[in-house]
Amino acid sequence: MSPLVLTGAGVSIEDVVAAARKACKVEITPAVLEKLDKARQVLDAAAAAGQQIYGLNRGLGANLVTAVEGDASAFQRQLIEGRSAAVGEALPMPAVRAAMFARLAMLAAGGSGMSPRVFTALVEALNAGVHPVMPSLGSIGAGDLLLMTAVARVLIGEGEAEYQGRRMPAAKALMMARLAPVTLSPKDGLSLINASAVSTGTAALALTDALSALDQQQQAGALTMEGIGANRTILDPRQHQARPGACQQLAAKALRDLLVRDEAPAPTTIQDPLSIRCMPSIHGALIQAIDQARLAVEIELNAAADNPLVLAEDELVMSTGNFHTASLALAFETLGLAIAQCAAASAARFVQLTGSTRHGLPKYLSPVGGASAGFVPLQKTVTAILAAIRHKANPVMLDFLPVSEGVEDHATQTPLAVAKCAEMIVLWRRLIAFELMAAAQAVDLREGIALAPATGAIHAAVRSHVATLKEDRALGIDAEALYAALASGIWQGPPATG
Repeated sequence: MSPLVLTGAGVSIEDVVAAARKACKVEITPAVLEKLDKARQVLDAAAAAGQQIYGLNRGLGANLVTAVEGDASAFQRQLIEGRSAAVGEALPMPAVRAAMFARLAMLAAGGSGMSPRVFTALVEALNAGVHPVMPSLGSIGAGDLLLMTAVARVLIGEGEAEYQGRRMPAAKALMMARLAPVTLSPKDGLSLINASAVSTGTAALALTDALSALDQQQQAGALTMEGIGANRTILDPRQHQARPGACQQLAAKALRDLLVRDEAPAPTTIQDPLSIRCMPSIHGALIQAIDQARLAVEIELNAAADNPLVLAEDELVMSTGNFHTASLALAFETLGLAIAQCAAASAARFVQLTGSTRHGLPKYLSPVGGASAGFVPLQKTVTAILAAIRHKANPVMLDFLPVSEGVEDHATQTPLAVAKCAEMIVLWRRLIAFELMAAAQAVDLREGIALAPATGAIHAAVRSHVATLKEDRALGIDAEALYAALASGIWQGPPATG
């Protein structure tokens, strides 16, 4: 796998995934180190000239008016230790790697004034697989300072790290990886922690998962249309040109591509329930929300969002609020609502498939009839999952209190907005598994149906994990097996990106 080369621009969510989940190596260009060195010189000159600089010769938060006395380097260790206040379950290793890579991408923009050797030490730790043990609770979205102290502590040989699958003292992990702890120059500690790298890195991972789940949702929706004998005129491009709603033309095209064949079957109805008829609109809104979230994430990945910010070309050091991620939080609140809409429609289609005989299908999709439960008990599970999704769709970005004696009187709750969106994607993918199972069963029960090549491949992929229901059995086990395939990347359905 080719290394990821940091240039200070052009970092994508796919790059975050490569670094976080595939352990792709990171390289830096000489130009980045030159940019860092120049910013460092500007910062040192400003401090030498007597400029009051937050986090360098002045305290943090409510202590911003307090001068830093004595060893400025020792103060950097002090501010790291003093803000190591995060608690809770440790973030998984890919999330930690995503945060480390996101911080490197931001630092490469050159606005931090960080010493090049500390930047290089962070690159080396990531490449060596020295992963800080990072508690998950402590950021309110006004920067991820408390969480990112775990990264800074490991680089100076403090705290705990995970290395080669084992949790150990950071100093031992560095030694085993043949790395040495770094000594921090003024502002280096603050530059490591004063950023929204956890929010941005985990957002990139969640967004990637949303893209793959959307692809699978389009596949499930197409197979449902086959199984239920849906009226395909809803995919006519002229409809979507007449009302060009948010990305619905793309969503309709993806469904058309999955259903294309030499001769389309006659519809069984004049028009279908809204969860089927409005799929292009529902999925299109989600595509637009994903696009907006990608824009927000990639702005952060490529931004100098530091406070203080060093503008090397202008030889200025300025206080900023660039670490504040209101747009990122809003994008993921919106994405969560769009996912909830899509999940609700999937659940509704499952109920349509597994309910009465209105669509010409056997009751409960049971081939034996009588007292057979068929698929109908799964309606309760689907309802429970949808309720959990709806709960997580409630916004959180307005839930904050003023802290630090009112200096920090606004927050975005971005990490929480991203985390609950990621949890929704997991639940949504379970609903997709249910819809795929029911749609495949409907296809098997609808006599004489000839599937399109793509939906035939989707049906075959379902059947490679779940057998046709011939008599009542534990369908929850089947649903878990299909969900595992969808979530793990071994699912072999055709792409449906439009």
